[in-house]
Amino acid sequence: MNGEPCPYPTGVVMHPRKGLVLIVEDDPNIAALQRLYLERDGYRTETASDGPAGFEAVARLAPAAVVLDVGLPGMDGVTLCRRLRERGDWTPVLLVTARGDEADRILGLELGADDYLTKPFSPGELVARVNAVLRRGDRRAGAGAAVHVAGGLRVDPVRHTVHVDGVPVEFTALELGLLAHLLEHRGQVFTRAQLLDRVWGDSAHRDQRVVDVYVSQIRGKLGAASPIRTVRGVGYSAAAGEPG
Repeated sequence: MNGEPCPYPTGVVMHPRKGLVLIVEDDPNIAALQRLYLERDGYRTETASDGPAGFEAVARLAPAAVVLDVGLPGMDGVTLCRRLRERGDWTPVLLVTARGDEADRILGLELGADDYLTKPFSPGELVARVNAVLRRGDRRAGAGAAVHVAGGLRVDPVRHTVHVDGVPVEFTALELGLLAHLLEHRGQVFTRAQLLDRVWGDSAHRDQRVVDVYVSQIRGKLGAASPIRTVRGVGYSAAAGEPG
């Protein structure tokens, strides 16, 4: 289907081009529907139908984002995501899983996927999630060379590294994004809805308790070095001084 015009309904207003999204999906009908809605929203698209082809296409095409199905032939989506992160490629990845693939979904997020969708989902939700992960990436890039330091904690959003007393700590993209946002606005208190909007890029379709889960994960990884403070009845902030 690459290179063929999409059959847009009469009267649809096209948006300005936004960038390239790589769709890695072995079902041609699902891939075609994803292309239709992403292109209608202004994205260029390319497709790959198996894991090895998708892995090669990320390096060759340098897409703005990847929509990655878990159940791929040749190399599953979770393995593909892990291999991307191992080679230092932090292209935003939206993982697509079947409803029963909870273990794969959790593992994918732990390995650095930026978000996930569970089948079945609406094409409109797919577009909204792609927009959200790209807004999140734009904010990280807009931070320039800013490195956040709090006591022995050092967070570099651009290089995607977290160190405690010089020792590297593995963080997923969302964990790092949440921590960096709070450190960038140290002392400011954010509600869960505000954090969903500013870190996830979408609060309309998410349970606000997901913020609590990620805060717990960050605290578990950083221990006493965590600067995140709970403001009871409101939300979260990063301590204005050194963590304690």
